[in-house]
Amino acid sequence: MDQEKIGKFIAKCRKQRKMTQAELGEKLGVTEKSISNWENGRNMPDLSLFKPLCNELNITINELLSGEKIGMDKYQEKFEENIVNTIDYSTKRINKYSKFISLSLIIFGLFISLSAIMIFPSESSWGSIYSLFGIIVFMIGIARVINVVKWYIKLLLIIMIFVGAMIILLFTDYLNVKMNDEAPMFRLKTTTTGNVIYYDTLFYDVYRCNFDEDNEYWVIEKNSNPTIEELINYCK
Repeated sequence: MDQEKIGKFIAKCRKQRKMTQAELGEKLGVTEKSISNWENGRNMPDLSLFKPLCNELNITINELLSGEKIGMDKYQEKFEENIVNTIDYSTKRINKYSKFISLSLIIFGLFISLSAIMIFPSESSWGSIYSLFGIIVFMIGIARVINVVKWYIKLLLIIMIFVGAMIILLFTDYLNVKMNDEAPMFRLKTTTTGNVIYYDTLFYDVYRCNFDEDNEYWVIEKNSNPTIEELINYCK
């Protein structure tokens, strides 16, 4: 589909009908700028406007898509050609918007996950909730981008990317705990007893001894599932 040729044809027919761009736009319910964009070949009218536009210009849809007047001897040939071109054009537009949506979901998901870690206090559970939500949005975008024929290969790739994204989030959370002495965002439970706060995560334990005191300190150890008595005596 030759947009430039079609645009010039629209302009020619409009002038033959002695209409300005503004007048044609008013009849079709679009702006003068839209008419200008069509005539300059920058974009095409929506499919819903094809018939009203052709009625105003006194041409057929077949002639509009051909970008020229068509004699009866070539009408059927041009008709079949234009059907193929229209389908191809519509498919490309759908793919273009689909890629845009997928990319937007990927960027938006990453933004939510990273901003949740930076904005919410580590003691708040909202940070982990928003981070997981961001990962889900990110994975939806990734799933739209992955284009493979076999569904199980696509599923495997999605799972691998999800696991990789979670590993990055958990490792980032671990570094934040280790370097900044903050509570892990992705924790299974929090227990406060005596002078210690215990954070249980999937891969390690964090002890905050003498919390809110001058001699407060943090300890990271491997998972041990301590009892209440062990927690009470841990920081002594």
